[in-house]
Parts: sequence; structure tokens; C-alpha cells
Amino acid sequence: MTFLRNLLYRLRGEVSTDSLIKLGLKVGKNFRRNEHCIIDQSHCWLIEIGDDVTLAPRVHILAHDASMWQKCGYTKIAPVHIGNNVFIGAGSIIMPGITIGNNSIIGAGSIVTHDVEEGSVVAGNPARKLKDYHDFINENEEYIKRKPCYGEEYTLRNPSFSEVQKQEQKETVEKNNFGYVR
Repeated sequence: MTFLRNLLYRLRGEVSTDSLIKLGLKVGKNFRRNEHCIIDQSHCWLIEIGDDVTLAPRVHILAHDASMWQKCGYTKIAPVHIGNNVFIGAGSIIMPGITIGNNSIIGAGSIVTHDVEEGSVVAGNPARKLKDYHDFINENEEYIKRKPCYGEEYTLRNPSFSEVQKQEQKETVEKNNFGYVR
């Protein structure tokens, strides 16, 4: 599986996680990196990612800032620390020198320019705290009791996921504003 994953990265013009680890990237257990994520290859040894971390598609993690290179001849570098049990939403950018605390969620499209304290849900440009992580989880656990929930059979992971199921899911989710899927 690792060979196929590395081949896929190369076909997409991306550097594989295994290659970055060989260059010095530190990654914990259960790390999930979706497609088109950029982890700063040129300074990846300055990046540490904890256990149970997910990077949604198109996340960028930067450990350098070359904005002054042309004028000063130097690039600023700074470490990035991402704690345990962190989700970083699609299209987010983590700037150099940032620490993201454990049990945090970064909303899609966020630009993280300041440290994220443990147990926070942040979003925006620049990212700002929206609520406490545990409040966010509790709120969604309550919604799960009332909103439509679907198993894996209602995803593309199911080879026989039908057009009828798609339509049923669409109508139910629209009627309820949102739902959940495994």
C-alpha cells in the first residue's frame, strides 16, 4: 500500500509523507493526509505533527517565509508544532512558527497566523477562536440524535452505492438542512 500511495503522490507532483519523514518531518500515529496537501519540503524537519491528525485536501503547512529573500537575501524559518487529535480543514494554511494545541479543529479555508490553544475550534482569515472543542463535539453529538445519519453504504466507499440512495440522501439532508455520514 505504501508503494501505491508514494506512486500516487509522484503522479500528482507531490512529495510523499514517507519522503518527508526521511528528510526529518516528525509524524505521530494515525496521521491522515488527504490529496494535494503541501508540507514544506524545504524545511520539513522543523515540522512536528502529533498522533491522530487529519489534513483535509489542499492543506498547506509552511515552515518558511521567503517574502524578504529578494531584498535581504534571507528566508525566515520557524518551527510548526501540531498537537494530538487535530483536524485541519480543506484549503487551510498553517504559517511558520505556529503551535496548534491538542484537541483542536481548524475550519476549512482558514489561515492560521497565531497559535491555537488546546481544545479550540478556530476558523477564518486570520483564524479566530469560534468555540471550545468539547462544546463543539457535544453540540454535534446532540444533532446526531436528531438529524439524518448514514452508514458507509451511503458513501462512494460502497461499490453498489446507487443513484436511488444518492437521491434519498440528498432529499433527506436538504429537508433537514444537514445530516451525518460515517
